[in-house]
Amino acid sequence: MDLNFINDKTFTGVSYTSTSLPKGEYDNCTFINCDFSESYLSSISFLECVFIDCNLSMVKTKGTTLNDVVFNNCKLLGFPFHDCNAFLLTITFNDCQLNLASFFNLKLKATMFNTCKLEQTDFTNADLSASKFIECNLYQAVFDNTNLEKVDFKTSYNLTINPETNRIKNASFSKENALGLLNTYQINIE
Repeated sequence: MDLNFINDKTFTGVSYTSTSLPKGEYDNCTFINCDFSESYLSSISFLECVFIDCNLSMVKTKGTTLNDVVFNNCKLLGFPFHDCNAFLLTITFNDCQLNLASFFNLKLKATMFNTCKLEQTDFTNADLSASKFIECNLYQAVFDNTNLEKVDFKTSYNLTINPETNRIKNASFSKENALGLLNTYQINIE
């Protein structure tokens, strides 16, 4: 079966909720204000693509390739990044809603999360070393056995990380969010 190769194309205002995006390789494409919610993106490759103002909530991503993909102002609720093809997985997020997303067991070194909502997002077993979380809401985000070495958390908030079950060497915290490193000890700080 021959897969489609789509290059340098812009898709604007398209809904893929009832009709799926055709399987193929999308190279240097831009998706603007498209609705992918609950659709199947399995086995589709996105290379150097940009998603702007798109809804990608609750999509199915078994084997989806995301190589050098940027999400701007997108809704990615419950997005199963852990089901994506881990080979060459490189993604950037700006002003995105990533609540309940899963990055379980992924290598995401030097990933940028800029002004994102990451409430209850799962980072268990992930390698986020040298990543940046700029002004992100990390309320109830799960960090367990996560590599957070050299991660910048200075401007993020609602952060709770157990330093005994995560690698945090040389990570950066503000004085305020550093208190989230002590929650596991159930102590009172006044």
